[in-house]
Amino acid sequence: MANSTFSGPVRSEDGFTKISRAATTGVVTESSTYSENAAISGTLAVTGAISGTSTLTARRSVNTDFNAAGAKTDTLTAAQSGTLFLINGAAANIVNLPALSTGNVGVTYEFQLTVAVGGSVTTTFVLPGSAVSNFQGMLSLVAGTAANAVSDVAGDTLTLPNSTVANARISMTCVADDGTNSTWMATALSTPIATIS
Repeated sequence: MANSTFSGPVRSEDGFTKISRAATTGVVTESSTYSENAAISGTLAVTGAISGTSTLTARRSVNTDFNAAGAKTDTLTAAQSGTLFLINGAAANIVNLPALSTGNVGVTYEFQLTVAVGGSVTTTFVLPGSAVSNFQGMLSLVAGTAANAVSDVAGDTLTLPNSTVANARISMTCVADDGTNSTWMATALSTPIATIS
């Protein structure tokens, strides 16, 4: 079907629906709908600024995949950017960051330890590749007294060591990724102090 151009406003009494039609079967699939005073179904991608005179309400996603009692190893995706991950540290957990991609720049995650890291295990956050990516971390010891932060700018594995107390927190943002190497800014608050290697 050809494109349509209108010189005036496009009006509808019952919203708008984006569809796709299969080339071979002609089957029509609805991918997203837009209507006044209703939630948008489907994915809304905005490349410019959003502005308005009313309130924009957003709620962040909270993920509990790492919050079970057993050990968990999983790889995060760029689509999960903005998510808060809860982590049960009783067993060894490995959180792999997304595969190298220029699309990772700006991706951000937060983590909160809900259960202390076990006495003989660790929780680790691993960047993709081998010795091609680095955390640039500001690591702070939370001990109830003044504690100086440690800056570490080399290493692809951030570790919460054994016996890290519950409520430790980490935030990470990809600040550079050319598809071959990446750099992630990380901030950690924990006792004992997190490490990067």
